[in-house]
Amino acid sequence: MARRALIIIMIEGLRSSLRYAQAAQRLGLHPIVLSEDPSRYEHLAGKEGGAIRVETDNLDALIRECSRLRATHDIAGITSASESAYETVGTLCQHFDLPGPNPAAIKQRCDKFTQRQLLAKAGVPIPAYRLAANSMDIERAAAEIGLPVVVKPCVGSGSVGVRLCRTINELAEHTNYLLGEKHMWRSSPRILIEEFVHGPQYMAETIGNELIGIGTMDFGPPPHFVYREWTLPAPLTDDEQERIANVLLSCLGALNLDWGPTDIELRWTERGPVVIEVNPRLAGGPVPQLVRLAYGVDLVTEHIKLVIGEELDLRRQQSQTAAARFLVPDCDGTLDWINGDSRAAAISGIAEVKFYVEPKTPIVRQGDFGDCLGHVIAASPSLARTEAILQDAVDLIDWSITPFPPVGE
Repeated sequence: MARRALIIIMIEGLRSSLRYAQAAQRLGLHPIVLSEDPSRYEHLAGKEGGAIRVETDNLDALIRECSRLRATHDIAGITSASESAYETVGTLCQHFDLPGPNPAAIKQRCDKFTQRQLLAKAGVPIPAYRLAANSMDIERAAAEIGLPVVVKPCVGSGSVGVRLCRTINELAEHTNYLLGEKHMWRSSPRILIEEFVHGPQYMAETIGNELIGIGTMDFGPPPHFVYREWTLPAPLTDDEQERIANVLLSCLGALNLDWGPTDIELRWTERGPVVIEVNPRLAGGPVPQLVRLAYGVDLVTEHIKLVIGEELDLRRQQSQTAAARFLVPDCDGTLDWINGDSRAAAISGIAEVKFYVEPKTPIVRQGDFGDCLGHVIAASPSLARTEAILQDAVDLIDWSITPFPPVGE
């Protein structure tokens, strides 16, 4: 009998690939990763599955490989934890008549400008915004909206290329960065200029039209948006919870996102909830772990069940407060050492201590998710207790970075 397999398309997201593979195995599936660099996924070569080299930006090559695999496996579903692969996943699912996202809808929603047009048309509260393709457009848009403004690529994730510009000089500097040779564009530059709305930031996780939970998002100092801490659930009043939930449902309806997981970011402002971004995919980083610790809902497993056509169980099994603190360096240089993970992990209430880098790694901060050295996750019955546990653990972690020598030495 052919083995029942789950095909996972990976472009980035090394850590998430393992979570998907493990969840697939728990559901009795054989996980198979398709990647341009299968060596990154060698941990799947054993009992959990395998990894195959494929050009992931070549749809015909992916169809050929999936067809080849179908000769020896019962392909139960196709999915990905990579945002840049999600449109392709939808196309493959349509081709092989499998449950999956609408690729046309995903393509539109992953473009931040198109997304804002659709939200605005539906009356969803969003920041003022403009589209720009060159420095003159950027200056004009910033003048129309009024400083400060947030400047970001129309397509991307993880705060890559995103910056708060508070002055004309900062605007010019970031414009030069985006339009120079340092930022990697997949196509012609399209830049979004938007109003900077003030207020605490939240993340909301949904599957289909079901709201799973709302958490807080804290960032480091501006002008960048580097994650500092995520907490779930957010301490909201019943009225705040209801108003946010209503806005979220409006988002999903406006963007036709009635299938699969969605990650929505918003701020609570003087005019109530304002939507910052809608990501038509499962949230990255440790968010699925936070949801599991807080509510007992395994988002990765439930996503896979949706992909293979099984019934979901999104009922909350428990009620805790879970938080992740990110470890962020304050300078560039060479990482000499980083330690304290075993002592921190031994603290009661700590769920995970994870380092992303090893000693001798060059540290070059870019002002995005890649700046983080690792994270610590804690959970307990209360917010105060979780924060205390998290702080005790982080206090035990330390590292040393030797700054790079000045240019010319």
